[in-house]
Amino acid sequence: MDDVLKKYKELLVLKRYSKNTQNIYCNYFKDFQIYFKKNKLEELSTKQINKYILNLIQLKNISISQQNQRINAIKFYYEKVLGKSKQYYKLYRPHKEHKLPKVLSKNEVKEILNSCNNIKHHCILILIYSAGLRRSELINLKVSDIDSERMVININGAKGKKDRVSLLSENTLSLLRKYYKECKPKQYLFEGMKGDKYSATSVAKVLKNAANKARIHKNVTPHMLRHSFAMHLLEQGTDLRYIQELLGHNSSKTTEIYTRVSKKNIHNWHSLELTDIN
Repeated sequence: MDDVLKKYKELLVLKRYSKNTQNIYCNYFKDFQIYFKKNKLEELSTKQINKYILNLIQLKNISISQQNQRINAIKFYYEKVLGKSKQYYKLYRPHKEHKLPKVLSKNEVKEILNSCNNIKHHCILILIYSAGLRRSELINLKVSDIDSERMVININGAKGKKDRVSLLSENTLSLLRKYYKECKPKQYLFEGMKGDKYSATSVAKVLKNAANKARIHKNVTPHMLRHSFAMHLLEQGTDLRYIQELLGHNSSKTTEIYTRVSKKNIHNWHSLELTDIN
């Protein structure tokens, strides 16, 4: 088991999967190994594996997202480690949930930001919102990624290993300069206690505390700020294709979901100044 897991880990690294994906896949594959410890994994049938997934759903009530991740972890072993063809290995996939994005109003975002007295925390939250960043993108930002000449933020190796740029407002830049003078980050724009990158958990805690202080009675998450960024741009009349580029979506269909929860008709959209809420 250890040798197989070692080979599995090494291939994930060689194929440049993100650290987070490596950890998830390894943990789920290890569970898979333990469950079938009396069997030869390379000889398992699709029926046996589907039954394993079914047991997880019935006994552990795993989510649709986790079900897909576990299936992907198993497929990686058969298709990448063993080199089996995709036709050899098939599993029942759950239907994707079509949930509408949860967003905050412009006023709610402003209240949350105003409740931040800590300059570092303020910068973290305004950057997620004003640039539409994923949490992983924020914590991987380096000082050199802030391009004050072009007034953009360079996001390198984002989801799908893609690079892109996003917006940098004058007010956000001013706030970042103040933060830089006070905290003097060296490599990562936001550093932890030991000089490494800030943790994803800490980002969530910062936002939760700010939302509580602002008396926002919603389960506010970092991704909700990203959704709000997209929605507020859409409601000001920004072209959907441009929003897609800023968010780094592969398909326009992913971005189009915001049109389903927009509160205004496209002909009545008004201007939104992202810069006035710092």
